Amino acid sequence: MRRRDFVKTGALLAGASSLLRPQMWADVPDHLWEGYQFGSPQVANRLDQGPFGIDQDQGWFTIFATQPSRDHIRNFGAGLVGYTWEENGPALGVQCGRETLEQSVEKMASLPFVDVLYIRCDWRDVQAGPGKLTLSPVWDMTFDAAKRHNLGVGFRIQLSSPNVQPQKLSMPDFLHDRVPIVNIGHKSKEHQAGFDFREPRYDSPEFQKAFAELNDLLAARFGDNPLLEYMDLMMYGFWGEGHTNDIPGPFPDYLTAEKTFLRMTQLQIDTWKKIPLAVNTEPDISNSGNRQVQDLAVRSGCWLRSDSLIMNEPIQIEALAHRPPWLATILEDGANRHYVLSDFADEEQACLNKLPANMLAFVGHDKEVQPMDDYPHQIGGPINRPYRESAGFHALDIGTSYFGLWTEADNIRRYYEKYPDSLQAMERRLGYRVRPSLIWQRKRYDTMELILGIVNDGVAGVPGVLGIYAESMDGSVRLGGNLDAGQPYAGQFRQASIILPKGMDGQQIKLRAELEVKGVKRLVRWACQHPTNPDGSLTIRLKKGSDSGWRKGV
Repeated sequence: MRRRDFVKTGALLAGASSLLRPQMWADVPDHLWEGYQFGSPQVANRLDQGPFGIDQDQGWFTIFATQPSRDHIRNFGAGLVGYTWEENGPALGVQCGRETLEQSVEKMASLPFVDVLYIRCDWRDVQAGPGKLTLSPVWDMTFDAAKRHNLGVGFRIQLSSPNVQPQKLSMPDFLHDRVPIVNIGHKSKEHQAGFDFREPRYDSPEFQKAFAELNDLLAARFGDNPLLEYMDLMMYGFWGEGHTNDIPGPFPDYLTAEKTFLRMTQLQIDTWKKIPLAVNTEPDISNSGNRQVQDLAVRSGCWLRSDSLIMNEPIQIEALAHRPPWLATILEDGANRHYVLSDFADEEQACLNKLPANMLAFVGHDKEVQPMDDYPHQIGGPINRPYRESAGFHALDIGTSYFGLWTEADNIRRYYEKYPDSLQAMERRLGYRVRPSLIWQRKRYDTMELILGIVNDGVAGVPGVLGIYAESMDGSVRLGGNLDAGQPYAGQFRQASIILPKGMDGQQIKLRAELEVKGVKRLVRWACQHPTNPDGSLTIRLKKGSDSGWRKGV
């Protein structure tokens, strides 16, 4: 989308529709996600994926077999996410003076099971005036730590947050006299606030102009950064989740809201050409066009995310669990986000006593209290294990790719030392974990053919297109191609053929995998128990054509 055309939209975007496809205005009803036709990505250089019948070859042999790894394996597109900043700010220890921000970031990056560092902050934290970014210090600290520890980075810029109100808005101050701001009230069952919440008129030309500039500035800074793993789509309302709870929105009518956020979604899709975007699966409780936004985003290849888990509506779980298998999901659960163990409850309370009284107003319960009866007193009812443990297991239940660990590195470490089960399960099953389970060598076309049986031991499909390559040890020969998008799916098996040049039989070769997302290719480490090379590839030896033992007709 051309920025000049974008900011020339008419007053409050009323009636302007020339930049959107006509079908984008059609209402998208609630639907089952399983089997829903979102369309599928076209795959270039597609490998033959069978079937491989017995009449095709002149002899075959199973030359290699692998078993699943039990180790933590870092690959793009999956992992455990440590937060360096969330909507309430940095770790509690930073806020109450126990440690510096730099120390907190380093502690999180040093946890051996963390794969991605994540920032969630307000618009005002990245831009103070027009034309340039003014990033808060956590940004440089996070990217520096990620580079040193070989981690990815994710982020969200909140266009609105109740946490900073009424003192300020997420929107930078320089826009306050340019963008209309609407008092949306405070009558809410969810938020018992003693003040009225305010929201910007997202549809105003000045907001749209500034929003386009924000994306251009961010993309110029981070759009080619190899450390950036994903960006959350900037959506309507509180925390950018696509809602203002049960408080009315700032728009004059539904159609204005829908048009506005479809345009803002398309703008982000057009601007971020290489970085995966993640759309929130929040139902449209605030009538801001979420179903249409989600449909557009999924058809454009965006990943999915949700900011809650056990207390999600059935329709959100339907979307997350039955999304197209080539899309990743990012999950978090905010209950006891500080991982407070009873032995350290007094320590946390001493810290909270130094902070404003409303510190936990938007956090939820922060203690591991297990019920003594079978009545559903709290979220999840009578959970018979610590809450964070339960949340981790439920993330696996719905095929999650990434799971959020929040900000408290010391507490997280102590928590999982005491309750390691869910962490160990996530390290072995979260996201996709692919390996060549069975490798056959066949005599075919007067040369040798490899049939690779690739299995996915994870709970999620491959978030993109998996390429498989066979290479000579000196790198002079490299042959291979791509599986279908998302393959192999979670817990499933996919076969593929690579025809080798003549004369390679009996030699050692490397089997390598790579993941392509939005045109960018990244190495994938095989998740097998068998030793792999430093780059994650696997070395095997081919059988000589003159050897005995080839199978045929037996």
